[in-house]
This record gives sequence, structure tokens and C-alpha cells, in this order.
Amino acid sequence: MEPHKINVFTQNPTRPLDVTNRSIGQLVDGMLYTGFQGRKLAESVQAWNNMLKEEELTVMMGLTGAMVPAGMRKVIVHLIKNRMIDCLVSTGANLFHDCHEALGKKHYVGSHLANDEELFRHGVDRIYDVFAFEEEFRHTDHLIADFARGLHGKRMSSREFIGLLGKKICEDGNGDGSIVGSAYKYGVPIFVPALGDSSIGIGLTIARRAGVDVDVDQIKDVDEITRIVEMSGKTGVVYVGGGVPKNFIQQTEVVASIMGADIAGHDYAIQYTTDVPHWGGLSGCTFDEAVSWGKIAADAKKVQVFVDATIALPIVAHALHEKNMHEKRKFPLFLWQENGELTIDFKTF
Repeated sequence: MEPHKINVFTQNPTRPLDVTNRSIGQLVDGMLYTGFQGRKLAESVQAWNNMLKEEELTVMMGLTGAMVPAGMRKVIVHLIKNRMIDCLVSTGANLFHDCHEALGKKHYVGSHLANDEELFRHGVDRIYDVFAFEEEFRHTDHLIADFARGLHGKRMSSREFIGLLGKKICEDGNGDGSIVGSAYKYGVPIFVPALGDSSIGIGLTIARRAGVDVDVDQIKDVDEITRIVEMSGKTGVVYVGGGVPKNFIQQTEVVASIMGADIAGHDYAIQYTTDVPHWGGLSGCTFDEAVSWGKIAADAKKVQVFVDATIALPIVAHALHEKNMHEKRKFPLFLWQENGELTIDFKTF
């Protein structure tokens, strides 16, 4: 009988995981030789870690879903403080909930089986299995409206607005553990391209009804984040979910190319999502599809993990922490001019 012929498809055997004493980083390394989404999760850590080793690369994160109410707030703060991300594009809701907790308010462990009519009668809002008090949310709405009064007559991007909000939270002594406070302190810009679609938008509406003139210029957002891409040597993207933040970051490559920049898509792309591509929606569309638009480079390292982000983020963040705790990274320092111009200076963290 002829011996089994080895071909290009059978060069790398799987390695069954054993159960032993090891760190999360070592566990993830072992998962590189398993299958399915376990391997994809490990590949995402490998790709993200490689991004952090690049000489001049800007890491951009898109954040959707109720990650702050679900307890992921300090994970994002860790990524900011340790410059594992350099720019954050978020839903307004996550940042509202972040401010809510910075003010000492809480989200509570609940149940998805609770009676929602009964919750309503008790003034309790439900986010799947997380509870919060509606009255406390409205209190935070009004605090944001009060903050906006000090910005009367200003026209600014969401990056500038959230930066000022983060500064205020730090000055009030509530910045520790806060996403917006940490981003302000460590120079990580935050964009909220759909700011009106959140309780921050509600707070600004309260202020506007009271005669406060605050104009958050969302087209300025498009210009500013595109300048980041234009001025960066390379870019890598990490998406938690999809939605508006995903496309807002993706389209920077298109805008930059229209403006004459010689670029051909983001160089790394990672996504943690529960959406799927066959419904045609952006949140589940593949990075291969994005290549056809010029949003992702054809030779980019692309990893999509179909997983609940509340499972993925803690594992990935711990693995990256272990792998980089003794490493120095060259990260971008963003220097914004009053006329909207941007320069980037890469510093060693």
C-alpha cells in the first residue's frame, strides 16, 4: 500500500487542548491549533498583538452594543490607558452609561425573564439581563444638559465635545475607571458619529430647549477622523459589533482616497460580532467584501470572530495584557490645530 502522500493542505495538524495550569495568554496560544471560533479568537489576539508591534500604526476601535451596562467598561479603559487602542469610535449610549457610572450611579444584575410591565411600574429599565433606574438616567440627562450650558455658542466636532466632557469628569474627580476621562487623560480621541441617537443627544436637546446653542458638527467628525488615517503610516481596526462605528471607520479609506491620499485600505482588521453576512447588513459583512470598496487592504490580516463580545473582550484583553506588560510600544500622539489641521508624532509608551 502506498504511503500517505503529504500535500499543501495537510502540513499543520491540530493540537488538542489539554487541561493544565496556565495563563490566559498561554491558553489562547494553544487555541491557535484548534478549530472554529476558538481558533479565530486566538488569531484575533495574534493579529492585535502584531499591530502593537508595528513601528507607526494607529489602532482604531469601533464600539457598539451595550458594553458598558454589561460590565465591559474597565476593559475598554485598560485598552485606552495602555494604548492598545489609539482612537475610539463609539455609540453615544456606551459613553452615556460610562458617564452615568462615573457619577456614582450603577447598573444592576437582573434577569431577562423579569416581567417588563412590573419593571416599568417600578421605574426600572431592562437591557436584556441588566437593570437600571430610569429616574437616575434622567438625572444624568440633566447633568449633561447643565454641562452643555457652559459651551453656549460653540461649534465643535464630537471629538472636541467628548474631550471637554472627559476633562470635566476628571476635574470633578470621577475620571478613574471612566472611558471618557481616561481618553482625555491619555490623549485618545473619541468620535460619536451618531451622537443624537443616545441619551447624550437627549441631554443636548434639553439644553437646546432651554436656549443653549451647542452645535456638534458631525461632518467635522468625518474630516477629523479621515485626517487621522491620512496622517498615520498604517492603520488597524478592531470592531466590537458593527453598526455606525464600523462604517464610520471603514469609510475613512474611501474619503481619504477621494481627497487624493495614496492609500488602499486598513492594514489590519478584527471584528467580534454575532451578526452574519448573508442578510446583507454591514454589521455582519465580511472584510473580503470591504476589500471591494477599498476599505480594507487586499493583503490585510483579517480576522472575524463570531462570538458574544462580553465573552471575547475579557479574554482578549487579558491575553494582550500578558503579552505586552513588559513591552514598549510606539503610539501616535495627535496634535490638533485650531484650524482643524492635524499632525501625528509617534512616541514610545
